[in-house]
Amino acid sequence: MTDTAASASSAQSATWPMIVAARRSPITTKGRDLAGVAADELASPVIRSCVDDAHRATGSHLEIGDVLLGNCMGPGGNVARSAALAAGLDVSVPGMTIDRQCGSGLSAIISAAESIRAGGRRMIVAGGTESASTAPLRVQGGVAYARAPFAPTGFPDPEMGPAADALARVVGIDRAAQDAYAERSHRLAVSATRSGAFDEEIVAVDGVRADDGPRAGIAALLGRFVPLYRSREPGSDDTRTAGPATAGPATAGPATAEHGQHTAVQPAPSTVTAGNSCRISDGAAAVAFVPAQFRGTAPALALRAHATVGCDPALPGIGPVGAVNRLLGEAGLTMADIAAFEIVEAFAAQSLAVLLALGLAEFAPDVPESRGRSHGATNAVDSDADGATNSVTNSAVTTLRVDDRVCSDGGALALGHPWGASGAVGVVRLFSRLVRGGAPTGTLGISTAAIGGGMGVAALFEVVR
Repeated sequence: MTDTAASASSAQSATWPMIVAARRSPITTKGRDLAGVAADELASPVIRSCVDDAHRATGSHLEIGDVLLGNCMGPGGNVARSAALAAGLDVSVPGMTIDRQCGSGLSAIISAAESIRAGGRRMIVAGGTESASTAPLRVQGGVAYARAPFAPTGFPDPEMGPAADALARVVGIDRAAQDAYAERSHRLAVSATRSGAFDEEIVAVDGVRADDGPRAGIAALLGRFVPLYRSREPGSDDTRTAGPATAGPATAGPATAEHGQHTAVQPAPSTVTAGNSCRISDGAAAVAFVPAQFRGTAPALALRAHATVGCDPALPGIGPVGAVNRLLGEAGLTMADIAAFEIVEAFAAQSLAVLLALGLAEFAPDVPESRGRSHGATNAVDSDADGATNSVTNSAVTTLRVDDRVCSDGGALALGHPWGASGAVGVVRLFSRLVRGGAPTGTLGISTAAIGGGMGVAALFEVVR
C-alpha cells in the first residue's frame, strides 16, 4: 500500500462499515442435493448463522436494521423478507431483494455498507441467494422463456455462453488456455476442500454439508468436452456497434476491439465447453455488517470502497476491468497493493480476459520444464498423480501464468455459480482467506463480478484487527 493510501486508511477506518461474520451454504448443482430447497430456505440458515456469529464476535446483541439479498430468477415477492422471517428474526426486521444479475449479491453487500456509512447504527445482514432448481417457469404470451432481456431492442443482448465465446475470440484466448484455467480452479478447490478451508464458512442446509463441485479428475476430462456453441460469422451478434465503454478488452492475443467502438470478431471455432464453464447451481451467502464503533475486539473486513460501471453489452464478461480500475484509481491504489482477489468465474474465457487486462495473468514464453499452464493449439492437459497440471503438450508456444492471489481456493468454475449469490460468495471467501486466515491489519482484498447487460461491480475490503 502507498503511504498516501495507508494514511487515508488510518484516518477513515473509524467510519468504515465492518463485516464481523460471513457464511454461505453448500453450493450444489441445479437439480441435485438442494433441488427441493427454495431461495428463501437456502438463505435463512445462512442469515441465522451470520447473526449468531456477529453476536458472539462483538459480545453484544445489536439490533438488526435490515436484510438485503440479491436474487435473479425468482420466485418474486420479496425473498429477503421471507428469508429474514424464516431465519427467526424479529418481525420488525425488514428485507429488500436486489436484482443486478450476477452482481446481485455483491451489490446487496455494497448497499448495506452504504446504509451504515450514511449513519445507520444497526447491524445489517446482506448477501444473495439463488435456487435455480426451484426457479419458476416464465411465460409471456403463452411462450416460455429462460430470462428477461438484459438490454433493450437495438442493443446486443447475447446469451452469456456465446458472449464468453466472442470475448475469447476478441482477446485471443484459445481452448487450451480456457481448459488450463478451469483445471486450475478445480485443482485449487479440491485442495481447499481437503484442507478444510471451507469448513468454517459453510452452514449445513437440509442436511447437506459440503459443495458437490470440485472434481479431482477434471484434467483428464477437459479435452473430451465439445464446444457448446457454433462459430458465428461477422454480422451476427458477435459483430456490433456499441456506445461508449469504460472497459476495453485485454491487450494480450490478437484482439481487435478498441474500447467499445465498432468491433469485428473474426469467425473461428467455438472454444467454450461445459468443462471450462461454470455449472448452474443452488446456494446462498451472506455477511453481517456492523458500524465500526460496535465492532468491539472482533476482527473484521471493512468495506473501504466500491465501483460499478457499464461496458459494451455485447461483451459483458469484461465488465470487472472497468470497475476494478475505477476502484483502484479512486482509492489511490494499484494492483500491487492487493493481497487477495476474488472474481466470479462464470467462464474460463471471461475470467482470463479480465485477469489478462488487469495484469493478473499473462502468456509467457514456454519453458519445457515449466509446471505452469500452457496456451497453444491443443487442449491436452497432463496431470500428475495429485491432479496438478504440469503443462499443455504438442504445439504449445506460450505458458499461461495466473497470479497466485486470484481465487486461491478455486472459484465458480469448480464450486458452481448460484447467480444471485455468487458475488456474496466472493466476499465470504475473502473473509475466510484474510480474516479467518490471520492476515494482518491493513491487508487488502478485492471481490468483483461481471454482470449481464454489460456491467462490472467491484468492492475493496481491508482487514481490521
